[in-house]
Amino acid sequence: MKHVFYVLGIFLLTFGIFCTIQSDLGTSPFDALLVGLSINVGLTVGSWEIIIALILICCNSFLERKRPEFLGLLTAFITGIGIDMWLFLLHNWITPELWYSKAACFGIGLTVIGLGTAIYLHTNFAPIPVDRLTLILKELARTSIFFSRTCIYLIFLIMAILLNGPIGVGTLLTVCLGGIILNLIMPCTEKVLDRILTPSNTSPNYDKDKNHLI
Repeated sequence: MKHVFYVLGIFLLTFGIFCTIQSDLGTSPFDALLVGLSINVGLTVGSWEIIIALILICCNSFLERKRPEFLGLLTAFITGIGIDMWLFLLHNWITPELWYSKAACFGIGLTVIGLGTAIYLHTNFAPIPVDRLTLILKELARTSIFFSRTCIYLIFLIMAILLNGPIGVGTLLTVCLGGIILNLIMPCTEKVLDRILTPSNTSPNYDKDKNHLI
């Protein structure tokens, strides 16, 4: 059951990324970096997701002084496939043109990204390296997810600007609100998923014994 929510969370995350790309208001700094690399160097956005993930896995290993978590490549691989899949299937279907439709598309995307990230992270299976880096910095700096996420976003923002990635007002909103949204959604998803994923302590024999005692 946990693996179902793991995959569900990733596909929600990638759909949110797709919405921010299609909104044409600017993506998150990390996604802007991926798009910039895709435009200037080649390969698909999803392919760069996997390549950057490998680099970040090595970085995370250095910070934690542990063996590289290559399982994170599985998540990056599924994420890369998800991004390319949504772009291929819905690129011509979701193309907002008016400012309010672009704003709605971006708002939905930003919210869904937070929801998908919170769901798959709670399964604790194989976090995307950039999300693992967020958690590592949170522990090392003894701060909040919001602070660590914002610091990482600022670094990717500089790199995305250098590569002429899709930077816009949406990028600024992602930097300012991305960590806050994730911080707000995570406690809610934890409660819901804990109820679903945690088996009940009660059993027929327990209930029978309880009724006998009564």
